[in-house]
Amino acid sequence: MRTTFIAKPAEIERKWYVVDAEGQTLGRFATEIAKILRGKNKPIFTPHVDTGDFVIVVNAEKIKVTGNKLDSKIYRHHSGYVSGLKEITLRSLLAKKPTEAVRHAVKGMLPKNALGRQTFRKLKVYAGPEHKHHAQKPEAVEIKY
Repeated sequence: MRTTFIAKPAEIERKWYVVDAEGQTLGRFATEIAKILRGKNKPIFTPHVDTGDFVIVVNAEKIKVTGNKLDSKIYRHHSGYVSGLKEITLRSLLAKKPTEAVRHAVKGMLPKNALGRQTFRKLKVYAGPEHKHHAQKPEAVEIKY
């Protein structure tokens, strides 16, 4: 009799990957990152268990977008006060905090529950080519879509 395989948290082997965002399209790049974070690239993927790996994104400031999204895409958040709705375009967000654009895109592609929050903590984004996770011996990954 065959049984369904369910990954147990103690048996999961996590790796570290470095991904270069230079010249990549934001949305397509974010989907591939989300797949690695969730563990969908592994044969032991189980939807209710965090089987994913750690991902380090470098050169987030050199990400590109298509069309006129730089001016038409607007990120909104509310401060909690009356008339506290804040809006910022993608162009100004990339100028101020380029890492936040990548983080926001990836976060939107993860589950909206405790598992998604746990998965999102494994994403490390850096604006330049340098990162501080050399001790984990990350492997370089080429994102192809």
